[in-house]
Amino acid sequence: MSGALHELSAVELTTAIRRRDVSAREALEAHFDRIDAVNGRINAVITEDRDGAVVLATAADELTASGADLPPLHGLPMTHKDTHNTKGLRTTQGSTIFKDFVPTFDDLIIGRLKSAGVVTTGKTNVPEFAAGSHTFNEVFGTTVNPYDTSRSAGGSSGGVAASIAARIQPLGDGSDMGGSLRVPASFCNVVGYRPSIGVVPSVPTRNAWAWLSRSGLMARDVEDIALGMTAIAGADPAVPYAYPVQGSFGAGLQRDLTGLRIGWSPDFGLGVPVDAEVLRVLENELQVFAHLGAIVEEAAPDLRDADQVFGATRAFDFVLGLGDLVAKHGDAIKPEIRWNVEKGQRLTAQDLVDAALARTRLDTSVRRYFGRYDVFVSPAAQVLPFDAAERYPTSLNGVAFETYLDWMRSACLVSATGLPAVSVPAGFSADGLPVGLQIVMPHGSDVELLQVAYAFEQATAWATRAPELSPASDWERSGPGE
Repeated sequence: MSGALHELSAVELTTAIRRRDVSAREALEAHFDRIDAVNGRINAVITEDRDGAVVLATAADELTASGADLPPLHGLPMTHKDTHNTKGLRTTQGSTIFKDFVPTFDDLIIGRLKSAGVVTTGKTNVPEFAAGSHTFNEVFGTTVNPYDTSRSAGGSSGGVAASIAARIQPLGDGSDMGGSLRVPASFCNVVGYRPSIGVVPSVPTRNAWAWLSRSGLMARDVEDIALGMTAIAGADPAVPYAYPVQGSFGAGLQRDLTGLRIGWSPDFGLGVPVDAEVLRVLENELQVFAHLGAIVEEAAPDLRDADQVFGATRAFDFVLGLGDLVAKHGDAIKPEIRWNVEKGQRLTAQDLVDAALARTRLDTSVRRYFGRYDVFVSPAAQVLPFDAAERYPTSLNGVAFETYLDWMRSACLVSATGLPAVSVPAGFSADGLPVGLQIVMPHGSDVELLQVAYAFEQATAWATRAPELSPASDWERSGPGE
């Protein structure tokens, strides 16, 4: 093999294992060597099972030698997001309440990854109960950005994003309610993909009809996302949503963008504040689509109802999912979660009626928009990676934020539409901080969405720019102050 194993993509590494150019145990050794080399600087991987991983890698090599058909992710070492339950491996949710919890089952996405041949090695850090897009908690401290270890890696899939960017692993699982895949992808120069509903069912769940949060993947390139989706996509009888995807994730990513109609908005048509440097980078990259034959115009869907839809739905989901824990543990849970649960408890029947009507209006406006345009593109994150010692940004461009969610409105607005979205690397600020472009397409257009993202990625090559991890700073990663 030429080149370091930790630099290989998931496609390259699984192909090498399949061809017996490298063994699963060699891939695992390179994975752990990389954790030892860089994790102390970024605090992304917070739980490990080295002995168990060796057993799995050994079994993978035995399967290779047997000549049997091999699953798509055969032998691929992978840590998992700490909000995803992993059978026999500590899953804390980033909370002191569950700091010693070891589940007896796998969440569906984990079970599918394991069935696809993944060698589970450990867990990655998250904000408490995945609330907020900055990864810190009182159990493990703060995960920082591989491109600048004084900055946030985003969240809630921040540990996943940081580990992928730092070349610890090429592919990882995550989840996204208000940007938890897209914001850390933007911050860490990786790809974060939020699927259409029903593509990767969230099982188990207390609410089978929940629609706002999605399970998805992160990777350094779109091709790895497509490979991973061949393993984890598909319907499940435990949820009522049908599998909506048109086409196959394994059918290839090449696509001619000639004539594709793209609407771009720097502020979502709502005056959403976005850092000037983020806009400079993205507006510079829009010409890429034109060079690929697409037609780019400034146009946004009518998103006036999106804030109401997102706010009410998130509050309802929080009180349903975490209300009992907040009632029992109170101040042991961070204030942002308590605020969201309290907001849910204050919802009235009229609030739910108004949210349902707003969601219908929003859906109608989005459908009208996609009658004129094929794609909507926008900033994935409103801000550059911020000081990791902060809990969250409190203002931007002279606009004060009222809540811990307002700075990530660029992602929340799109979540409210329910549409599939991806953040793809789109360049760097003058100070070398990553910037992501958010690409959105109609429900069920997930394969086409990845094809558009792939065309942009191949034309720009920003995804190939690796971080140069500097020595660990003196800042103690104990997390932002209360």
